Amino acid sequence: MNDKELKDIWKNVEKEAFITGWDFSHIEGKYEEEDHFPWNYADEISNVLSSDKKLLDIDTGGGEFLLSLGHPFDKTSATEGYAPNVELCKKRLIPLGIDFRELTDYKNSGFENGEFDVVINRHGDFDAKELYRIIKPGGYFITQQVGEDNDRDIVRFLMPDNPKPFPGHNLKNNVKKLTDAGFTVIKAEECFSPIRFFDTCALVWFAKIIEWEFDGFSVEKCFDKLLSVEKIIREKGSFNGTTHRFFIKAKKAEK
Repeated sequence: MNDKELKDIWKNVEKEAFITGWDFSHIEGKYEEEDHFPWNYADEISNVLSSDKKLLDIDTGGGEFLLSLGHPFDKTSATEGYAPNVELCKKRLIPLGIDFRELTDYKNSGFENGEFDVVINRHGDFDAKELYRIIKPGGYFITQQVGEDNDRDIVRFLMPDNPKPFPGHNLKNNVKKLTDAGFTVIKAEECFSPIRFFDTCALVWFAKIIEWEFDGFSVEKCFDKLLSVEKIIREKGSFNGTTHRFFIKAKKAEK
């Protein structure tokens, strides 16, 4: 296959790249991302959540993970700010009886003081002071976050001059934000894991979807770099990078 044919294929992938919720099944088998972290996000939540407790999921995506918890719908609330996911959540969560709200102002959630026993957040934004306000005394905030260095080696390969989208977003700084707000941090861990692409089309789709990390990406702009990726995959079997994740479990003091 010549360079022009490759460019046409990649441009077609770029044009059609779309995601619903947080569903990466489109590139399943074409990439691999390590998700065996030192912590288990679902287990950490289950350890403090019972059917009588009120649960809030901030930045729920399409609600996929939230629904997997099987928590009573009348004790469940969720927020989301990304417009396509907001519409999905309205169709998916509200008919179940879940209190779903669109939220982009994390400093003013609109919930009552001490409304929730457990607030969770996976890969989303949050405001520590607002969390402290809406969590009951003795309640928990549990979060898994994508760190500032996520995919940075891949971004630098494709677009060397691109700055970090969220500089300073790491375990140390977020622990400080939560403790400054009044929380006691019970558990805090950070890890760096491999991500591998076995097909350049998968990388094109990924870069187009994760637009906040790959700001300004296009096949045209990065074509020579993509040809290098193609060569690496053909010779070595995969093009590799590194993910950055951290986990925090924090508790609000009992009165």
